[in-house]
Amino acid sequence: MNVLWVFAHPEPRSLGGALRDEGLATLRSLGHDVRESDLYAMGWNPVVEQVGTTPADVRAEQDKLAWADTVIVQFPLWWYGTPAILKGWFDRVFVKGYAYDVRGEDGRTLRYGEGVLAGKRALVVVTAGGREPSLGPRGVNGPLDELLFGLQHGTLFYAGMSVLPPVAVYGADRLSRDGFTEAAELLRKRLRTLSTTAPLPFRTQNGGDYDRDLVLRPELAPGRAGMAVHQCLTP
Repeated sequence: MNVLWVFAHPEPRSLGGALRDEGLATLRSLGHDVRESDLYAMGWNPVVEQVGTTPADVRAEQDKLAWADTVIVQFPLWWYGTPAILKGWFDRVFVKGYAYDVRGEDGRTLRYGEGVLAGKRALVVVTAGGREPSLGPRGVNGPLDELLFGLQHGTLFYAGMSVLPPVAVYGADRLSRDGFTEAAELLRKRLRTLSTTAPLPFRTQNGGDYDRDLVLRPELAPGRAGMAVHQCLTP
C-alpha cells in the first residue's frame, strides 16, 4: 500500500513527533511504501496567493495524493481545530477543479463520497490536551467527533475519500511514559488494520438520502438533527 503521512507539528521532539516516528516505522515494517509531508520542516506556505494557478509546491502535493492509497493526517488539536499550516495545506492543495467543483460526465457535482480522491482511505491522528471525558458527549470541550466533523466529513469525505475512525490521544500535555506506550500501541494497532477497518458510514450526497436542497430526507433519522444524522448508523 502507498501511504502519505501529512504531519503538522512545529516540534519534531514532541509527543506528536514521537508518534509520527512510531507510525512511519510501523508502516515500513509492514511493507508499505511511505511518503511524508512534514509541513513545518518543509516550510510550507499556507497562504493562497493567487487563485486559479497551480504552483510547483502544490502540484508536488497533488502528485503525492495521486500516488497514495491512504492518507494519514496528524496534528495537535489547537483552538478546536487544526494548526493554521495544515488548514493552509488544504486551502492550497484541495483547490477548485481538483477537490471541489468537480463534475461527472452526467453533469452531477461529485462530492461527499465521490470525486477525484474517491477510492482512497484517510485516517486522522490527533493529540489533544484535554482528558477524554472533557471531549465526550457532555464534556466542556464538546465531543471530539463533532470537532473533527469539518475535517473528516467536510474536507476528506467531501473530496471523495473513505474516512476511518480517528486515532485520538488525550491528555497529551501530561502523558506519562506508560501513557505514551499505550498511545503508541494504539497507533500501531490501527496502522496494522488500515486496509480492513470499516470507514465512518457517512451518507453519500448522490446516494438518494438527500433531497434537491441537500437536506436529509425526513424518513431518515426522524426527529433527529445535528452532525450525527449524516452517518448511516444502525438503530
